[in-house]
Amino acid sequence: MYADIGDKLFELSDPEYQKFASSLLPNVDNIIGVRLTELRKIAKGIAKNDWRLYLETCRTAYFEELMLKGMVIGYCKADIEEVLGYVSSFVTQIDNWSICDSFCSSFKFTKRNKTRVWNFIENYFYSNSEFEVRFAVVMLLNYYIDEEYIERVFKVLDNIDNEGYYARMAIAWAVSKCFVVFPKPTMDYLKNNKLDGFTYSKSLQKIIESNRIDVTTKLKIKELRER
Repeated sequence: MYADIGDKLFELSDPEYQKFASSLLPNVDNIIGVRLTELRKIAKGIAKNDWRLYLETCRTAYFEELMLKGMVIGYCKADIEEVLGYVSSFVTQIDNWSICDSFCSSFKFTKRNKTRVWNFIENYFYSNSEFEVRFAVVMLLNYYIDEEYIERVFKVLDNIDNEGYYARMAIAWAVSKCFVVFPKPTMDYLKNNKLDGFTYSKSLQKIIESNRIDVTTKLKIKELRER
């Protein structure tokens, strides 16, 4: 039923997009060059049919094949525990930021199952794996920067101990998003936190670069950077 998915992906290959995507992922050498919009269309189609068969039999030799698998998991309709079983298996396959972030953005079911999903991702914050940590942090910044969770968010970010570049950049991204949504609590956090120097500096940089922060506030952030 899904034997021709690989052929379909190669038919959709865009050489210019392949070059662009490869430039963003210099350590990934198996990119076909299929745009995300096309992958999402295919994933949604599979999710409406026998997606379990697809997940059991699909290949993941190419970047897009793995991306597609992750999207199908995000789009499929099933009991939350069954879905999280597939998520748990997939997370171990993540080896770059693009797969990670697109995977997380598909999980709209999180909004209906916030407590269960939070409990699920909690252990990943303290993983030794760079991309398992990034997975948890990107889930956090996508779905948990709200009134109910913000204090837990700060506590979690403060206690992550992973030196992976992409894990720390995800933390910085999360801090900057916290600042956009909750400027005062995040400013207090920036003045009293346990972030390592690199992550703290990148957090300030991302806030300063944000188009959603006014000039006066950016000057205050720059003062923190200069301390």
